[in-house]
Amino acid sequence: MTTSGRPPNQLLQLLDALDFDLLRPHLATVEMVKKSVLGEAGAALRHVHFPHGGAVSITVGLSEGQMIEVAMLGRDSVVGGGAALADGIAPADAVVLFPGTASVLEIAAFRAVAAASARFRKLMIRHEQSLLAHAQQSLVCNTHHPVEARLARWLLRARDLSDGEILPLTQEALAQMIGVRRNAVSLVAHALQQAGIIHYSRGQIEIVDQQTLQTTSCECYAAVKAHQLRLVGAVS
Repeated sequence: MTTSGRPPNQLLQLLDALDFDLLRPHLATVEMVKKSVLGEAGAALRHVHFPHGGAVSITVGLSEGQMIEVAMLGRDSVVGGGAALADGIAPADAVVLFPGTASVLEIAAFRAVAAASARFRKLMIRHEQSLLAHAQQSLVCNTHHPVEARLARWLLRARDLSDGEILPLTQEALAQMIGVRRNAVSLVAHALQQAGIIHYSRGQIEIVDQQTLQTTSCECYAAVKAHQLRLVGAVS
C-alpha cells in the first residue's frame, strides 16, 4: 500500500516524512514517452527521474554499434541518482522502454536534499549498490546462461515493472536487450509459445504462465530481487 499523498515510486514511499517534505517542493510529474532519452552516456544530466510506472532501459554501446542492456529500472528505482551524487555525468544511456509517468526534479535540487539529509543520501547510495548488483548479475547471465533462461529472466523483470501480462515489445528489440541475434530470440520464443508459457504476435509478448516462466529462468532473476530486498526493500 502506498503512503497517502506520495507518488507511486518505491523510493519516494520509503522516505520518512521529513525527507519527503524536503523533496516535495521540487517534484513535478512528467510523461515518459517511449524511446525518449532520459540520459546520454558522457553527457551532463539536468534532471533526476523517479518512475511511477513503465520501464527505463540502461544500455551500454559497443564500438561496433551494438547496444547491450545492463539494467532495467522502473517504479522501484531512480534514474540518474548516482550520477547526480557524483559528477553529474551519465555513465550510460537511459531510454524509455515502456511508457509511464515519473516524478522529476532538477539535479541541483536533488543534490541540495542529499546534502541536507544523511538518511536520503544513504537510501540513494543503497539504491546504487542494488543497481550495481543488477548490472553485475546481468553481465554474468549474458555470459554464461542459455538464451532461453536469459529471455525468461528478462521477461519476468519486465512484467514486474509493467503492471500487466502484455509487453509492447518486438522480438528485434528483445534480442537487443539480452545481447543476442534476432533469430535466436525467435527460436526460443517459438518454443516458449508452443509450451503455452508465452504468446507473441507482432509488437507484443503476453506472459501466459508466469510460474513456468520462473522455472525456465536462471537463478539471476531471484538473485536480483534478493539484492533489491536486502539493500532497498521489496518492490511495491
